[in-house]
Amino acid sequence: MSQVVGRTNLAFSRIWHVVNVGADSRSLGRLASSIAVTLMGKHKPVYHPSNDCGDYVVAVGCNDLRVTGRKMDHHMYYKHTTRPGKGFKQMNMERLFEKFGGGEILKRAVSGMLPKNRLRDVRLARLKVFEGMDHPYKKNIVVMEARSNRKGPNSARYGPVNRPTKAPQRQEQPEASIS
Repeated sequence: MSQVVGRTNLAFSRIWHVVNVGADSRSLGRLASSIAVTLMGKHKPVYHPSNDCGDYVVAVGCNDLRVTGRKMDHHMYYKHTTRPGKGFKQMNMERLFEKFGGGEILKRAVSGMLPKNRLRDVRLARLKVFEGMDHPYKKNIVVMEARSNRKGPNSARYGPVNRPTKAPQRQEQPEASIS
């Protein structure tokens, strides 16, 4: 029988990720799904639905949030005050963006992609959204980008690839003349 003690405490440790929403080429839904995976901890080897092993995600630049199609005009958000009469309220994405900013839209999208259980509010509290590029969590940041599901290294759909444009040239040495 093995007596080796594992290092699961490293797997359960929470890491801080930063997502630059303005610089990311993904739209709202694709970005929100990758953030939800990071908040749940599905990218870790010790993931289990009953364990809360997710990481922190700091989303900056939410004022440059990308949406496709005509969602700004046609996508509606609903709420009810539970009061009879005028308790039902609705607003479109554009008005929500003007009133609360892009961070609220991103939070609602991520909230819809998290499982509807007791851990939902705890996981959503680990998502920190900011309209600008400044945030108070700079000392906590270890990883600069949230984990994404990008697979195609050459595809423009998945973003640029950092490769050198030209192979380094080998310089030839001049021949020594014998006199």
